[in-house]
Amino acid sequence: MSRFFGHRRLASALAAIAAVPLVIGLAGCASTAGDANSSSDSDSASDVVKIGVVNDGDAQWAPFVEAAAAEGIEVELVNFGSYEQPNPALTEGELDLNQFQHIVYLGTYNVNADQDLTPIGATAIYPLGLYSKKYDDVADIPKGETVAVPDDASNQARALLVLQSAGLIELKSGGTIFSDLADVDTDKSKVKVTALEAALIPTSLPDVAAAIINNDFVTDAGLTYDDALAQDDPTDPNALPYVNIFAARADDAENKTYLKLVEIFQTNADVQAGLQESSGNVAVPLSTPAEDLVASLHKVEEDTIAQK
Repeated sequence: MSRFFGHRRLASALAAIAAVPLVIGLAGCASTAGDANSSSDSDSASDVVKIGVVNDGDAQWAPFVEAAAAEGIEVELVNFGSYEQPNPALTEGELDLNQFQHIVYLGTYNVNADQDLTPIGATAIYPLGLYSKKYDDVADIPKGETVAVPDDASNQARALLVLQSAGLIELKSGGTIFSDLADVDTDKSKVKVTALEAALIPTSLPDVAAAIINNDFVTDAGLTYDDALAQDDPTDPNALPYVNIFAARADDAENKTYLKLVEIFQTNADVQAGLQESSGNVAVPLSTPAEDLVASLHKVEEDTIAQK
C-alpha cells in the first residue's frame, strides 16, 4: 500500500497491515464520478474522479493531479484515517479508485468482505532487504549460520521468500504469503532461521550472520538501504503479491479514463520523482500488465480461502 504496505507493513496474518492512524476520516466521500464513469467504454473525463489514498501529502500526488488536469481529467484525492476505510468506500461507490495497497491486502479484503475489487495498474514495489554487519555478500554467509527474520506473520512470510530467492533456504511449499518457520526445509537450507520482534532485529544484527530488517528500522541499525545484500526481486513471481496497485470495482476494470490515470502515474516524470522522494528512494516503479496483477490477486484469494 503505497510505501506502507509495499515494504513497511504487510497484516493479523494480514490484518496488521491495515491500521496505521493518519489524519482525515471517511466523512463526506459521496462520489459524482462513480455512475458517470462506470461504463468500461467511457471516454468521458468531464466528471471528477475520486481516488482514495492514505497520505495525500506524499510528493507524488500534487504532480499527479496536475498532470491529470493537463489531460482533461479532474482528480479529487480523498484522504483516509486508516487503511481499513478505502476499500469499503470503493465498494460502496463513494470512490472511483483507490491507491494505497498491495495485492495481498486487496485479496484478503475481497475474501473477507466477499467482494471483487480488482487491480487495474501497478505503481511500485518497496523492497524488503537482507542486511549484515559481518558479511558483504550473500555468498560469504557460511553454511549453518543463523539469519533472523521478523516474527509477525505477514512480514515473516515475505522475509522467507527473500531468503529463498537469495539461495539461503528452501521452503517446503515453494513459498506462499502464509509461509512460516515450519515451512523451512532445514535439510535443504544453507542457514538456520530464527524469528525476532521486528523492532529488536537492528540491535540483534551483530549476533547473527544476517537479518531481514523492515525498512522502518534500517537506519536504526546504522545502515542505508544500499547496504542490502539481497532484497525482493520485482521480476520474481513471489514478489508480485507485494506490488502496490490502483484498485477499481470489477465493472470499471476497462474504464478508459481510469486506465489513462494509471498511465499518467507510471509515465509522468514529476510523478515518478515525487514517488522516489516520498519513499526515500527505495521504491521500484513498475508497469506490470493488469492481467498479471489480476492473476496474482486470484492466487492470493485462493490461498487466503485455503487458510480459513
